[in-house]
Amino acid sequence: MQIFAGSGSQRLGYEIANLMGQDLSRVELGKFSNGESRIRILEEKIEREVVIVQSLSAPADERLMELALMTDALTRMGATEITAVVPWLSYSKQDKVFLSGEALGAKVVAKLLESSGIKKLVTFDLHNRAILGFFNIPVVELSAKPLLINYFYKDLRAETLVAAPDAGAVKGATAFAQELGVETVYIDKRRDLVSGEVRIVGMSRGVDGKDIVVVDDNVFTGSTLIEMARYLRKEGARSIKVGLTHHMYIPGVQEKIEDSEVDEIVVTDTVAGEAVGKLKVLSVAGLIAQELTKHQK
Repeated sequence: MQIFAGSGSQRLGYEIANLMGQDLSRVELGKFSNGESRIRILEEKIEREVVIVQSLSAPADERLMELALMTDALTRMGATEITAVVPWLSYSKQDKVFLSGEALGAKVVAKLLESSGIKKLVTFDLHNRAILGFFNIPVVELSAKPLLINYFYKDLRAETLVAAPDAGAVKGATAFAQELGVETVYIDKRRDLVSGEVRIVGMSRGVDGKDIVVVDDNVFTGSTLIEMARYLRKEGARSIKVGLTHHMYIPGVQEKIEDSEVDEIVVTDTVAGEAVGKLKVLSVAGLIAQELTKHQK
């Protein structure tokens, strides 16, 4: 099994290869003068089993094309079992048509990945598990929640509550709380589908004097998270920490979080980024290496 990495996951790919006792295989990544993506596999011998690690983070379209080109090149060089490790699957929040005239982006990406020649996909904590139904190839959905649970368990207090930021997060937050041995609080919010503005209208219980751990799959603009933290602090929360699988590193968002009521935000490296200020980053390399090793032939 050879491991390659695209521009979205160079460090993660290196860590995975290292954990599996091998070097990261070589690929040249660049652009033509007209802006089109250019890739060239630099290994002379290509094994039948190949892994490509590529998070489809911004610029998502560019990295999606890069992954497709790498898949095509490796297929032409003899690879027959190509597994794409896509820690963050772009367009996954476009899992349904919210407004008339919109595209079903998650399904479009699924078909693009399949048509490129990928035989299996490994990803993390999908926004909606219904996305699995868009694929006709095997998809393994790993979870980074065990990493986050272990992190928060170290400094756990009896007064801790796990917060679900919306109805879709209740099941995950409840399971997370059970692993920590604490209870949950549900935050009731409303979002305007056109403007995207979020308004918090209530909670399932009081939080005065409580340590809150907010659990979700990702953060984009951070506006919901910041508004939620402000509301929780106003209601008397003693501390507010956040655990996320995916952090998008959109310019300006981290600065807003630093100025917010959030005390700490813990994310994983499904999207490449640096720990700074309130931000802590945990690595999913071990979880991926474990999954790949299980099926190594």
